[in-house]
Amino acid sequence: MPAPKYSKRNITAASLGTEELAHMEMICAIVHQLTRNLTPEELVASGFDKYYVDHTLALWPQSAGGAPFSATVFQSKGDAITDLTEDMAAEQKARTTYDNILRLIQDPEICDPIRFLREREIVHFQRFGEALRLVQDELNSKNFYAFNPEFDNNNNCK
Repeated sequence: MPAPKYSKRNITAASLGTEELAHMEMICAIVHQLTRNLTPEELVASGFDKYYVDHTLALWPQSAGGAPFSATVFQSKGDAITDLTEDMAAEQKARTTYDNILRLIQDPEICDPIRFLREREIVHFQRFGEALRLVQDELNSKNFYAFNPEFDNNNNCK
């Protein structure tokens, strides 16, 4: 039995989603460990008091700027080239975030798992890049940006 047409692109399969959820679990565990024994004075001194008022010490995913996590951060167009490029950008943004954390933190109990997560973002970026190259190589046209022959065949053009 021949392999499915897109079997080489398993980066988009459930295994990646499971790994990304594990990344979130690691970050949440770090935040929990750092905040679980804070005194009210430490909450205020650290600037964590505003978060505490809304969430106590519960984990509430948000950006460093305070914007809560939302599914609107995921982009999907249904076009393989567009979506894989978006995936690659997301991996690079995550890597940059980890780089920035490592510039600010010296505690090895935090830095070691952050370094591990950073390395995974690099691997994911590479895998998405490989998937993008496979998609581009299989297109009927090398003019990737004018139309996507996966969907468009220009039959409606007169």
